Amino acid sequence: MGAVIVVRVIAFVGGLAVVAWTLLSAVRAVVLPRAAFVRLSRAVFVPISELFRLFLRFTKTWDQRDRVLALYGPIGLLTLPFAWLVLVLSGFTAIYWSLGGRSLRHSLELSGSSIFTFGFAVPGGLAQTLLAFSEAIFGLGLLALLISFLPSIYAAFSRREQLVALLEVRAGNPPSVTQLLKRFYIIHGLDRLSPMFARWEEWFADVEETHTSQPAIVFFRSPLPNRSWLTTAGAVLDSASFVASTLDKPRDAQAELCVRAGYLCLRRIATYFDIPYDADPSPDDPISIERREYDQVYDELAAIGVPLQADRDQAWRAFAGWRVNYDTVLVALAQVIMAPPAPWSSDRLSTHPPQRMPRRFRPWVRDE
Repeated sequence: MGAVIVVRVIAFVGGLAVVAWTLLSAVRAVVLPRAAFVRLSRAVFVPISELFRLFLRFTKTWDQRDRVLALYGPIGLLTLPFAWLVLVLSGFTAIYWSLGGRSLRHSLELSGSSIFTFGFAVPGGLAQTLLAFSEAIFGLGLLALLISFLPSIYAAFSRREQLVALLEVRAGNPPSVTQLLKRFYIIHGLDRLSPMFARWEEWFADVEETHTSQPAIVFFRSPLPNRSWLTTAGAVLDSASFVASTLDKPRDAQAELCVRAGYLCLRRIATYFDIPYDADPSPDDPISIERREYDQVYDELAAIGVPLQADRDQAWRAFAGWRVNYDTVLVALAQVIMAPPAPWSSDRLSTHPPQRMPRRFRPWVRDE
């Protein structure tokens, strides 16, 4: 008899702990307006990522891979509230059973009837009635979180993609420093670069907030297969770095502020995924861009008359000094989300893979 009481006490405490942990995880994942590593969310997303990794083995083209990966973020996000409901249902099942008078099956029926407010199972006694009311409230609350959660996710996604789509007009698809600076020079003039960098400074601030407090958005892919928020951000940062280092014009403070906003944004997203980086790199540290690649852009822009610094060596050192602030995190995040091929960002993966894989999320495997 004493052993049975001990088992029921353990079941009650364990069920209560599962319910409390689940509710706390839901609050941290949805309501808390800051970056928070939620183990339950990881436990949901990582197995789904392994399933998608299996599907990727049967794809042959980039478009096929992109169609498969486009479903990862939404499916993971919709699976999360179902995991909450299942855990709460299991926790209350253990609690009902621990109170005695019901078999495990009847406890499960009462828990399911309460959390989904079906009402086909009647609780017995005041304690079970109060627990049934509490479970119904928790069930409705979790569903309400889902209903309010999805619009905020898609609002953040829409804000992110609007500016990404607008940049395609000037920077091409995939975006590149050469195309962006060429088009601005020919169509607008270089003086119009500063307002663009100001808008992207605001964009980086918004992405930092939304993609760390709601990290599932990181995996939401752009509507077009070859478009990506990350590769576009990389093109903007490289363009701002090129302007700050190489253009022969008065100092553009807005370009420098854009670079700072950008690398802070990418670093904080990288921190969530446990991607290592040097927070205070030396300007002389190596970067994934080679000198010949920089020289090629320099020559192409010089050929159309863009005013450039005469001392190319000094300009290269200055560019590398800006790029080193975001080089590591840009390339690593491109692997984590399997970004489409783009110059100076996702195309670095074959020659400059990240030094260490993130522990919290194993990146997609690129099968060449």
